[in-house]
Order: sequence, then structure tokens, then C-alpha cells
Amino acid sequence: MLRVEDVVAGYGGVPVLRGVSLEVAPGEVVAVLGANGVGKTTLNRTISGLVRASSGTITFEGARIERAAPPAIVRAGLIHVPEGRRIFPNLTVRENLELGAYARARENRTANLERAFATFPRLRERAGQLAGTLSGGEQQMLAIGRGLMAEPRLLILDEPSLGLSPLLVEELFALIARIAAQGLAVMLVEQNVVQSLALAARAYVLENGAVVMQGPAAELARNPDLERAYLGL
Repeated sequence: MLRVEDVVAGYGGVPVLRGVSLEVAPGEVVAVLGANGVGKTTLNRTISGLVRASSGTITFEGARIERAAPPAIVRAGLIHVPEGRRIFPNLTVRENLELGAYARARENRTANLERAFATFPRLRERAGQLAGTLSGGEQQMLAIGRGLMAEPRLLILDEPSLGLSPLLVEELFALIARIAAQGLAVMLVEQNVVQSLALAARAYVLENGAVVMQGPAAELARNPDLERAYLGL
């Protein structure tokens, strides 16, 4: 479904990604792990067209997208839920969700809104509430729900557990597992190693802008080199 091959990208001529390659198959949950600053968000932004790759190829469902504009990538069904949630605080929960269907699946907005409320019942309770007044966990649910409104073929989640309490992290990962169980491909980009590996089928570990470990998640979880690669020890 998604294939990234030898991608180099960065900012102002300074490379952040140094030949990254990875794949996500249909219906698969893939974790991309790494400490802060190793290039995870740059990878997401490059896949989404927000950062232009200087070399390498990115293919989504058989079509090359490394030169495509972000709106075209969204319309193809590759939906990126960014780090920091990026909700619209002065709009209601319902309005935020409806904006998720602006570029894709607009004709199914009513049905998809009901599905988002079914997935996140707390959002239904707060449908008329301003999004900026939600708790951090509720805002993350809203950001994911907004992404689901576009009927994604692949959902990229960038640090969804960042800043949440341990209890909310548990709840969030359970919700992501439910979404993935419906057959949606998910690329989970996280610092939370233990829970990400428990959820994913396969995983990649980034260090200094390059993939240093990859394989089945269960095998990586047992690999003693994971701490060295992840923590740089």
C-alpha cells in the first residue's frame, strides 16, 4: 500500500532523513519508533507532501506521490493526524469533525460523523462544545476522529500519546486497536515503545534519520539491541 524507498529529506539543504525505506501493507499496523529528534515527524511530513524529498521515491497504492501536493495525497486516501492535534479550538467538536470531510468523502459526511461518534462516544457528548475546552485526551480523540471522517485508506498517527496521562494512553491505544481491527491500515509513529510494539504487526526503529532496526514487532520487543538503538546507548 505504502512504499518509501531511499528517501532523503530535510530543511534548508540540511538532511534529516538519510535514505529511509519502509512499507505498510493493506490492513496492517506498522510502528515507527525512535527518540525525539530522530526524524519521525519529518518522515510523516514528507510522506504527506508537506516536505519535499530531495531523493528517493514514495508510492501509495501503486502511484508515485513524492512530487504530489498535499491535497492530492489526502484525496488519494492517505490521511495524516499530526503531532500536537492541530484542532480548531474556536470551532465546536462537530464542526472540527465535519472539516475532516472537506477534501474527501464529503458525500458520506453524515454517515461518517455517526461512525466517529460511535467510535468516540465522548465526542458525541461534547458535540456542541468548543474544541479548545476539551481535555488533552479528548482533543486527541477529536484529531483522530477528524482523520477518520475522510475515509482513509491509510491513517498516519504522529505521536498520539504525547502529553497524555498513563491512563489516557491506555485508553487511546485501545481505541487505535479497535480502529485497526476494522481493517484500516495504520502507521503509528511513536516514542511509546512497549505499547506500540504490542499493537503493531511490524516495526521500524529510526536513529539519526535512518532505519537501524526493523522486523516483526514481537521479535523487536524481545531484541536486547532495541534499548541501544532507541536510546542511543
